[in-house]
Amino acid sequence: MTETPLTPNPALTNWTEPLGLPEFAAITDEDYKHAFDAALAAHRAEIDAIAAQTAMPSFDNTILALERAGEALSRVSALFWLKAGTDTNPAIQTLEREIAPAMSRHFSAVAMNAALFARVDALWQSRKEQDWTVEQARVVERTWKGFVRAGAALGADDQKRLAAIGERLAELGACFGQNVLADESSWALILEAEADLAGLPPFLRDAMAAAAKARGHEGKHAVTLSRSIVVPFLTLSERRDLREQAWRAWTARGENGGETDNRAIIAETLSLRAERARLLGHDSFAALKLDDTMAKTPQAVNDLLGTVWEKALSAAAAEEMELQAVAASAGLNHDIAGWDWRFLAEQLKAQKHAFSEGELKPYLKLERVAEAAFDVAGRLFGLTFIPRPDVAGWLPDVKVFEVREKDGALKGVFLADYFARPSKRSGAWMSALQGQHAIDGGRIPIIYNVMNFGGGDPALLSLDDARTLFHEFGHALHGLLSDVTYPSVAGTAVSRDFVELPSQLYEHWLTTPQVLSAHARHHETGEAMPQALVDKVLAARNFNAGFDTVEFTASALIDMAYHARADAPNDPAAFEAAELQRLALPAAIPMRHRSPHFQHVFAGEGYAAGYYSYMWSEVLDADAFQAFEEAGDPFDPATAEKLRRHVYASGGSLDPEAAYIAFRGRLPTPDAMLRKRGLA
Repeated sequence: MTETPLTPNPALTNWTEPLGLPEFAAITDEDYKHAFDAALAAHRAEIDAIAAQTAMPSFDNTILALERAGEALSRVSALFWLKAGTDTNPAIQTLEREIAPAMSRHFSAVAMNAALFARVDALWQSRKEQDWTVEQARVVERTWKGFVRAGAALGADDQKRLAAIGERLAELGACFGQNVLADESSWALILEAEADLAGLPPFLRDAMAAAAKARGHEGKHAVTLSRSIVVPFLTLSERRDLREQAWRAWTARGENGGETDNRAIIAETLSLRAERARLLGHDSFAALKLDDTMAKTPQAVNDLLGTVWEKALSAAAAEEMELQAVAASAGLNHDIAGWDWRFLAEQLKAQKHAFSEGELKPYLKLERVAEAAFDVAGRLFGLTFIPRPDVAGWLPDVKVFEVREKDGALKGVFLADYFARPSKRSGAWMSALQGQHAIDGGRIPIIYNVMNFGGGDPALLSLDDARTLFHEFGHALHGLLSDVTYPSVAGTAVSRDFVELPSQLYEHWLTTPQVLSAHARHHETGEAMPQALVDKVLAARNFNAGFDTVEFTASALIDMAYHARADAPNDPAAFEAAELQRLALPAAIPMRHRSPHFQHVFAGEGYAAGYYSYMWSEVLDADAFQAFEEAGDPFDPATAEKLRRHVYASGGSLDPEAAYIAFRGRLPTPDAMLRKRGLA
């Protein structure tokens, strides 16, 4: 990197563009390190000042002061992790490996500041005597628990070891994610002959041609490990030999030997997590992570997963028999392999439901699906999304929208980065450049979605892609509709097994008749999707449900098996294989995320011992949508108002159980979820 300037680039912390956005074009890669140094120093000074106060601890001089502290660090961090996730390069990756452990070291020092914790602890111990609001009490509770979980109550030697563990884990997580990206971006299967494209429809050929051109192979076609290309290729390609090559590369990410192999990282990560749990007085890392969730215990998680697993295995076995019959009818007598399942399932779907993914895609143009997501937000919550092409995002194809309430008030800003690129982390996610709060005049939320759709012209989505867009937009609404006072409980700052409720629930509206009839229109003719095709899509909603449920649940079970142990397995790869054998995972169905590329769990700790939360939240979302069905209208105003107030707007200001009961009047059972998946 070039030498950093003596003073930080003000563009990183002083956001002066329209809608309160930063001037992205004014920020260079070389600016980040010095900006982090300055922001970390400023935050340390703020923390020291709070801790050094002689006045008795109060909510305002301690908790509120902590809520205010670190604004510059928040802004620099938000911009850096945005860059690292969506448009990385070697310089950013080098800095990421430095910044991740430095941030861990910094926040460990904050948590282990004895004078500061004494003030927080004094407030926690006196909580029954305080006249706090419900939200204030929740903020104090979460603050105190955060300090304790970070080691504030440990002795000096244990604190030192805990800080070292946190620093090393942050470094390992950064390396894990970079290794997966390296494997994904470096592999491509270049196809030159027309015979190599057998079975591939125009939309996929266009996306593969664009991918080949981007890799210097203009006039050819490339299979890449972007999900928007590899999954439809595995589904539609008639070339079994090419499907096998693609499938093996896709499932071997992070496990190819050499510098990008993640197996040693997994082993060290699991060992350090188990050690940290012991230091903090827990039987396992899972027990530590689940202590502040709805599930509470590993046993509760395994009870849910186990119930679903047995039903899913039974459904998948029946599906495999049907696929074997499809293969036999085509004169194929080999056992079904992982690279066969999606292809044969597509043939079976065409037989049973008389439509294919290729027939559906022309009606799911990216722009129309995004408009559908906006339309649902308008119908449910009164929001309007106004395009702002005059406002620049971080790259030219990033779209910016101002979000307004029904009365015209500015509610927030939404940015969308939809297309795959080699410099972007795989998957799809929501994050915030700025969270909502109401202190010191308040801040509107600035929320963004990131996807990895193929860049065809036009960009046509699969039904799964469309669901992904709705899912991540549900997360975005969780951030945009946040209506709390304090930053630490705003938006998605909720327990891990509650955070997927707003996103998974939002997926339900994609296939409502009102949305399909209005927005599922042919990209060339503009004609609405024929009702016969709509009916087929809805009838096939649970097609291949056994496969889908098995591949997800296998990943959740392995995640929990790794982390519910007192000690880490000596050989995680052998442990994974043995667990999958014990679970009787069908040979033709891989885990959705095998351990060497399981970024939810190993590229950071967000979903470690928490991947189950998608299914836990699915229990909630199936029951929540049932409330609209009981009202007789998927856009019932009274139900939508309760949903907004108690789920989307309340953030972490309420206990998640209390929030759900406020909306629904009771807690759910898994019944609605099992019916939704066709497993009841």
